[in-house]
Amino acid sequence: MSNKIKIGVLGAGTWGIALARTLCNAGHSVMIWSAIGKEIDELSQTRRHANLPDIELPEQIAYTKDVKSVCVGMDLLLFAVPSPYVRSTARKAAPYISSEQIIVDVAKGIERDTLYTMTQIIADELKNPNVKIVALSGPTHAEEVVRDLPTTIVSASNDWQAAEFVQKIFNTKELRVYTNDDVRGVELCGALKNVIALACGIATGLGCGDNARAALITRGMAEISKLGLAMGCREQTFGGLAGIGDVIVTATSTHSRNFRCGILLGQGTPVDEAVRQIGMVVEGLNALPAALCLARKYNVEMPIVEMIDAVISGKMDVSVVIHTLMGRDLKSEISNSAIYNTNR
Repeated sequence: MSNKIKIGVLGAGTWGIALARTLCNAGHSVMIWSAIGKEIDELSQTRRHANLPDIELPEQIAYTKDVKSVCVGMDLLLFAVPSPYVRSTARKAAPYISSEQIIVDVAKGIERDTLYTMTQIIADELKNPNVKIVALSGPTHAEEVVRDLPTTIVSASNDWQAAEFVQKIFNTKELRVYTNDDVRGVELCGALKNVIALACGIATGLGCGDNARAALITRGMAEISKLGLAMGCREQTFGGLAGIGDVIVTATSTHSRNFRCGILLGQGTPVDEAVRQIGMVVEGLNALPAALCLARKYNVEMPIVEMIDAVISGKMDVSVVIHTLMGRDLKSEISNSAIYNTNR
C-alpha cells in the first residue's frame, strides 16, 4: 500500500465524521456510508453534521447509501457505528470484505448475550481468520478531534503489523497514536468506562462535588482493573490511555453523553426520558448487563457497577446510591491485591 490509501467509513455519527475529516485532511481518499439515508443526503448536500454544525467537512469526502460501495476496493474499513449496531453492520458488509483489507473498530461496548467485544463480533460475522482487525480506543471526544485539538489514542491488535499500520495512518500533528497488543484489555476499558461515567454523572446530579467524582473514578478504575486482570489482561493497559485516560475524559466532560445522562438520572429524570434528551446512544446503559455477567463469571466484586445497575433497573432509588456506597464495610485499599496476581 502507498502512504495515501482508500478508506471506507461505516457510520455517520460524530466520531466517524471526526475521524473521516482527519483522515481526509491527511490526504487519504475517504467515503462515508450510513444505514440512515437521510444522514447521507444531509451530509452530501450541506457538508455539515447535525451535531457538529459549525464544522464544514472537506469537499473531497464522498458519501454513499450502498454498503458495497463503501467496502469494495478500500484498503481500510472503519467501523464507526454505535455498539448495538456493530453486528448487523458487519453482517451487511461481510460479503464485500476481503483478507487484504484492514478493519478498524472505534465502537466501545460488550455484547450482552455473547459477552463479545466489538472486534470479536466483527470477526464472528466475517468468519475469515485472515482479516486483520484493530481496535482504536482512548480519551477522544469527537467534538475536540474535529477541531484539531491535541488528542492521543491507542491502536490495539493481536497482529502487531496491523496495529502499527493503523498507527501510521491515523497519526497526525494533532492526533498521536500509540500501539498495544492487549486488545481485550483495551476494549474492556472502552466499554466499562462508560458505566463509571454514568456513576460520576449521577453523583454530580445529586449535588456531590469533585471529591466524590475523584473517588468514583479511582474506585471505578480499580473495579475495571480487577475484572480485566482476572480475565488475563495486562496491568499496564488499565493505567494507560485506553484505561484511566478514557475514564477521566468520559467521567468529567460535558461532551460525554454518558456523563450527561448520569447527571439527568441524578436529578431524578427517568431513564427513558434521559436517553431521549441526550439524543444519541448512551453506551454505558448497553454495557451494564455484560459488565454484571463478567463480574459474576470471574467472581470479581464490582459495587459501583452493581449500584448503577440497581438504579437503572429501578431496584434502588437514585437518592440513596451514594450513601449505600459510602456505607459499605470498611477495608484496606490494597486488601484485594492478591487478585492482581490472578492468571499472571
